[in-house]
Formats: sequence, C-alpha cells, structure tokens
Amino acid sequence: MEAIIKVEEVSRQETRGGNTRYVIRDEAAHEYTTFRPQIGEEAWGFRGKTARIEFHEEQRGEYKNVYLDRIEPAPGDAVPELGPDEVAWQIAAQAAALLVGSKPGDRVPPDELFEKLKPFKDRVAADLKSSKLESKK
Repeated sequence: MEAIIKVEEVSRQETRGGNTRYVIRDEAAHEYTTFRPQIGEEAWGFRGKTARIEFHEEQRGEYKNVYLDRIEPAPGDAVPELGPDEVAWQIAAQAAALLVGSKPGDRVPPDELFEKLKPFKDRVAADLKSSKLESKK
C-alpha cells in the first residue's frame, strides 16, 4: 500500500533480541515500523516533512502490525538545491564524532564543538566551491 504522510516523529528502540526497531509516526498518529536500518535512518530526514511511503500490514492474533517498506519525498515536493556552505555543514555534522574524538553519549561543550567543526566545514565548502568552478570551465 502507499500513502502520502507528514512525518511527525521518528524513534529508535532496541528490542529484547538486540535489534533496532524504527517507529515512524504521522500527523494522524498512525505508526509504521521497520527493522531495516537504511529505511529507518532515511526516515530521520523526513521529520516535519511530507513523504510518500510504501507499507504493508500483517495481522498477528488480535494485533495489526504496519511495516514501512519505503520512504521518499512526496511527489511535487521539490528538493531544494543546497549551497556549498549548507552541504559543508551537513558533512561536518556527520563527521563530528571523528573530528572531536568523542564517544557516543559524550557531551562536548558547544563552543568547543564549533571551534573544531568550523575549520573543517570551511575547507569542505572551499573545495566544493572550487570544484563547482572547475566544472563550469
């Protein structure tokens, strides 16, 4: 089945078996579950946005489970083109733990985090800008 939904919330839950369960909740409080990390992680990017989803339902006893099979931008939702600085900040945020040298759960003061990420972000943005200029030649 397919639907167009507004993704209100995405959560991760560890199961007793050690697997990660992702739960996506829409504006009507419907829940969609997936155990596939790729789909669950993709869903994080749709928080607060409209998405087209594919899902299937399974009846187990008196319970109906709704499993998310796919999530993508809703038709007609233009994906804005990001500039080099925005892309560079996204890359820096993804690399933050490596750049700062922290472990999951560690808290790094905001000023220290900014001081370590900004030079990296600037280098990435400069590289993106120069490669964009090179591609225009």
